Amino acid sequence: MKGYADTLEYLYGLERFGIVFGLENIEWILNSIGNPQRFIKTVHIGGTNGKGSTASMLSSMLQEAGYKVGKYTSPHLLSFTERIVVNEAAIEEEEIVLLAEKIKANIEAIDEKRFFTFFDFTSALAFEYFFRKEVDIAIIEVGLGGRLDSTNVIEPLVSIITNVDYDHMDYLGGAIQDIAREKAGIIKEMIPVITGAEGLPMGIVDDIAKAKKSLVYALNRDFFYEKEMDQRMSYRGIGMRLDDVFVSLRGDHQFANSAIALCAAEYLSSAGFPLEEESMRKGLSRTEWPGRLEIVRERPTILIDGAHNPHGVRALSEYIKSHYKDKRKILVFGVMKDKDYEVMLKELLPLIDAVILTKPGIERGLLPQCLEKYREGAIVSETIEGALREARRIAREEDLILITGSLYTIGEAKSIIEDIF
Repeated sequence: MKGYADTLEYLYGLERFGIVFGLENIEWILNSIGNPQRFIKTVHIGGTNGKGSTASMLSSMLQEAGYKVGKYTSPHLLSFTERIVVNEAAIEEEEIVLLAEKIKANIEAIDEKRFFTFFDFTSALAFEYFFRKEVDIAIIEVGLGGRLDSTNVIEPLVSIITNVDYDHMDYLGGAIQDIAREKAGIIKEMIPVITGAEGLPMGIVDDIAKAKKSLVYALNRDFFYEKEMDQRMSYRGIGMRLDDVFVSLRGDHQFANSAIALCAAEYLSSAGFPLEEESMRKGLSRTEWPGRLEIVRERPTILIDGAHNPHGVRALSEYIKSHYKDKRKILVFGVMKDKDYEVMLKELLPLIDAVILTKPGIERGLLPQCLEKYREGAIVSETIEGALREARRIAREEDLILITGSLYTIGEAKSIIEDIF
């Protein structure tokens, strides 16, 4: 590897191995570089939706309190560097090259034929980076599932499971209890877990935590929130109450994420990371997490949202109904092959006046022709660029253009919107 482009080519080349569950390979890599994950304090965040939002909220609160905070999330929108940040500053391209070279050299010195995946390698790179940067704490988002995810090698101060819903059924199982068990696989012996899970999944989280002698703090049982008005809530936690809390991220679903982040902040305050109320309030009011109900342009209004499963689309639909009821709405929709796109479209289409079906430029993207049967008269475009040009052609200044279906779709769209509009 000579430069950043070569390094990315090497990393993305590892995707040929696909998604391989299990911790053996990541543990082997980490052993080869000295197990940096053992020397950093962490928070582990899993769940179906809201992981990135909750991670960003908690990171923002900790930064306001003066801590140096690492954050590892996936996927990215515009640049690979977004996945690994310290105090919201992305890792430099040169640092990725140097770390990748070091890790690759260490691996090959021991076993040059060793098999590992993209996510194994990039997770190890993130841990090494946070160790070198001497972060006070790192917030680590699960990639997929939990129990066998590459990130599940850490011993966090606290684990978070935001919620449990249907997603990635090809990998996690088709039954909600199977998905819940995989998500709850991040629960560690005697390490507390904070969750927004409900119903049957909540029972499974309780059972697994009990077996591991881990305390559980559950939303609507041990801590609570109430909506006061748009983007304002009250919070009643495990030891404190906050009224008139402003949440910078849009959508009522962000109140649950905010409450989970606040509960985590409360717990961390008793675990060596004291946070004052002011830091919590400022952190929530200043959180940024691109691609989640993000307005990227006005006249026409262009709203992008990374909803990529039924749970996410339900939250998006509620926001559209409450904020854009009277606008003519144009949907640009591109989705992955393995998603429950029929349910997603059934939720969205009744709200939409014109539909443009497209495909993000990756192999896993679903051909738009597969979606035509769900909306007669839909425009079909093979590319995101073509879809945006169609949207520009039919949109009036007072309309809403909604781009959703996948983080890959909105990331690709965001990178070219200014060139088209």
